[in-house]
Amino acid sequence: MEIIQTDIKGVLIIEPRVFKDSRGYFFESFSQREFDEKAAPILGHTVRFVQDNESMSSYGVMRGLHFQRPPFTQSKLVRCVKGSVLDVAVDIRKGSPTYGRHVAVELTEDNHRQFFVPRGFAHGFAVLSDIAVFQYKCDEFYHPEADGGISITDPSLGIDWRIPTDKAILSEKDTFHATLSDFISPFDIEQNLYPDTQL
Repeated sequence: MEIIQTDIKGVLIIEPRVFKDSRGYFFESFSQREFDEKAAPILGHTVRFVQDNESMSSYGVMRGLHFQRPPFTQSKLVRCVKGSVLDVAVDIRKGSPTYGRHVAVELTEDNHRQFFVPRGFAHGFAVLSDIAVFQYKCDEFYHPEADGGISITDPSLGIDWRIPTDKAILSEKDTFHATLSDFISPFDIEQNLYPDTQL
């Protein structure tokens, strides 16, 4: 796999090696060994995923921007296995030089790209195709009591979601998240968000 570093340290785009022939294609969608060898030195720590999730959404659905509060913070490794989505990570670590900035990447069933969203970031996506099946690996189990979010439609974030406003479909919960200016982050750039991991 190839690791592509983005403008925000720790946010990674991963391109697997895809083998194609007349029958179709094959690739390793995840290898803990290879992730440790290639991504961990960049991140400065190892990551152990413990839960896999999948969602199916229709065009215009926007999910996010979500995170889990400490002590249940999560990293995510996400991909789109059917259709296409615009996937976004927003830095919400107080004191970070990139606080409030985001990285956006289009994930599709054809490009097979994956996106690593570290702890201390809010995550969300918008569905660009008729249907999208989205999968993500998490390095912490889901804890509903630790749910958090910031507004996915906050214009101050400067995210072009590529969805017309009248086509956007949000859950009721996602319409009530605070904007970044009203948000009090539970994360700090000085925190060790990966206390149980090492290289």
